Amino acid sequence: MAVKTQAAKKESSPRPERRIAPPSSGKMLKIKLVRSLVGHPVYQRQVVKGLGLRKVNSEVVRPDRPEVRGMVHKVAHLVRVDVVESK
Repeated sequence: MAVKTQAAKKESSPRPERRIAPPSSGKMLKIKLVRSLVGHPVYQRQVVKGLGLRKVNSEVVRPDRPEVRGMVHKVAHLVRVDVVESK
């Protein structure tokens, strides 16, 4: 029976290390919740909560990053998004 060493375990890692990209050129996304969450799946409610939205017509401003765009894509039917240039 062979025993794997720590070095062997690190080399066989299935996922590469992920790094967070810097904000893109000062753009911001203004996100507004325009539809109710009643009747929608739990994962969509969690995404909306993760964006920082609470009630219908609440707005938040988030950096234009792939992580935020992915979250917005999941709940695109519930939110309205405007691109805002930051100062």
